[in-house]
Amino acid sequence: MQVNKKVLERTIERFRERRILLPTFAQMRDPTKIPEKITSRLREVGLWDVDPANLFRITWKNEPVDKGGLFNEGNWVEFPSALTGVDTRIIGLVGKYFPTGAHKVGAAYGCLIPRVVSGEFDPTKQKAVWPSTGNYCRGGAFDSALLGCTAVAILPEGMSRERFEWLKEIGAEVIATPGCESNVKEIYDKCWEIRRTRPDCVIFNQFEEFGNACWHYHVTAAAIQEVFERVANGGRLAGYVSATGSAGTIAAGDMLRTLHPEMRVVATEAQQCPTLYQFGFGGHRIEGIGDKHVPWIHNVRNTDMIAAIDDQQCMSLMRLFNEDAGQQVLQKDLSGDFIEKLPQVGISGICNLVAAIKTAKHFDMTGKDVIFTCLTDSAGLYSSRLEELTEECGAYTAERAALDRERYLEGIATDYVRELTYQDRKALHNFKYFTWVEQQGRSAEELRELWDPEFWQKTFEQATEWDRQIEDFNRQTGVLELL
Repeated sequence: MQVNKKVLERTIERFRERRILLPTFAQMRDPTKIPEKITSRLREVGLWDVDPANLFRITWKNEPVDKGGLFNEGNWVEFPSALTGVDTRIIGLVGKYFPTGAHKVGAAYGCLIPRVVSGEFDPTKQKAVWPSTGNYCRGGAFDSALLGCTAVAILPEGMSRERFEWLKEIGAEVIATPGCESNVKEIYDKCWEIRRTRPDCVIFNQFEEFGNACWHYHVTAAAIQEVFERVANGGRLAGYVSATGSAGTIAAGDMLRTLHPEMRVVATEAQQCPTLYQFGFGGHRIEGIGDKHVPWIHNVRNTDMIAAIDDQQCMSLMRLFNEDAGQQVLQKDLSGDFIEKLPQVGISGICNLVAAIKTAKHFDMTGKDVIFTCLTDSAGLYSSRLEELTEECGAYTAERAALDRERYLEGIATDYVRELTYQDRKALHNFKYFTWVEQQGRSAEELRELWDPEFWQKTFEQATEWDRQIEDFNRQTGVLELL
């Protein structure tokens, strides 16, 4: 990156005044490397507090408490066979205990901070624009607030009420674009308008910012590998399942593949918007995934299978997992301790769980196999959706819950899955042309470069240089000595 020294000087002064210290990727992977001055400060800070110390809680390893927690070995849920119907062990990393309640705060950091420490973004004068379908703009708004700069959140008007309310509370400028979860083109159009009319704005587009994928490659993959080593008990890491959304989270599969070459990487999306599954389109209700295009940062060459999941299945299972009648049905053969963990699974997490079960069945996996996925947020971010389902469908009864369990869990089959051949992957790669070259200003040569495996290796290696820049930036601010 080219360093803008004048901007960097202003930023260093701002951070010195506000006592802002930046974590490295290495510290987000391993919080034991965080300075003691920071951990002492965190004992007084709430998980969602707008306090610069919370930058150091951008990790999968936060203690699951609302205030004063430090770090643990990670938070995860293992779904028992009595629920999944398969012997394969399915484990989900829990994103609820990130600040904002979702892991996207890490992806936003990966996009923002490399530009901060190089002087490409001036938090003293510029606004950070976060185009998103929900959690990414929440994470970006939170990161921006911690750095003392203004956030502009762009998201579809059909997203959950909680997203809009929280964004306004934290002081972000909110722009609602037409449509629902899969209407990303409208978000991109608004970004182009901002580029033309608002020179004080810098756009951090998660769908094309490699910092998003790099964060997951280094931080999420490391968390999964550590949990696997702790619980494997002689098993093999056989699969990694991730909803595609911006294609940041699935990049953890690129790193895990280097450690487990035979592992399958499975991308999941909504059946109602089957872009990867059959170049399809449509609207859907699985917030956080499926956007009628292939993100620029999706290394489709490293994707083995697509699983398209019915959004009604996810909404019904959300009721089963969270409402009293559903939990009572599950209590017949699941422990109360496990049922208490189910609200840690948001809508896209349910989608990932269903896709993981399909993966286990499709590949005839056994009890020796382990599949990992990410529970990117929790049901706590979707209480309004449960209210809407009650208004739409009536009160949730034991009879309805029993039917949902039978149909949407016990009835999971291997339909709507597609293994990818080499030519399938190349076709999905080429499909990027219509969004990114024709609409978003990329070149055909850049697109060809993305097919080269060495491109991705070099891209992911950038994090080492970013950490060096972060450490140098922190030294220049002198904040650690001032704390």
